[in-house]
Amino acid sequence: MSTPKHSVSVAGIVIDEDNRVLLIQRRDNGHWEPPGGVLELNETFEQGVRREIEEETGIRANVECLTGVYKNMTRGIIALVFRCRVESGRKSSTAEAVNVEWMSLDQARSVMSPAYFVRVADAFSPRVMLREHDGVDVLESPPVI
Repeated sequence: MSTPKHSVSVAGIVIDEDNRVLLIQRRDNGHWEPPGGVLELNETFEQGVRREIEEETGIRANVECLTGVYKNMTRGIIALVFRCRVESGRKSSTAEAVNVEWMSLDQARSVMSPAYFVRVADAFSPRVMLREHDGVDVLESPPVI
C-alpha cells in the first residue's frame, strides 16, 4: 500500500490601511484568489509567502501571522494562509495574474468562491482557523486554535 501524497501551498492575505485585501485574477482560470502557490522544498513558510506575493502582484510584503490551514479534500492540497502587510512596491499584472486589485471584503465576497473567500475573512479573526473544502465550497464548521 502506498502512502497518500499531499501538496503544500502558501498564500498571503495582504491587508492595506483601509482593510482592503490584495487579490489576483488568475491568468490560467480567471478565478479571483489571494496570491499564493506551492511551497518549494528549499524555502521556509515565510519565504514562500513573500515570493508568491511578489511574483503574482509586484508587491513585497511582511508576513505577520498564520491565520488558517485549509485542505482541499478533492485534490489533497494543504494551504497555509498568512496575514501580511505591504512593505513596498506597486501592484501590477504579472505572468500569473491578469488583474491585481485591492478589494473590500464585500467586493471580495462577490467575486470569489466560498472556499477562497473564507481564507480572506479568516485573516481578520484573532484565531487560526482549520477548514476543509472541495475546491469550491467549505465542507464543515471550523475548529479553531
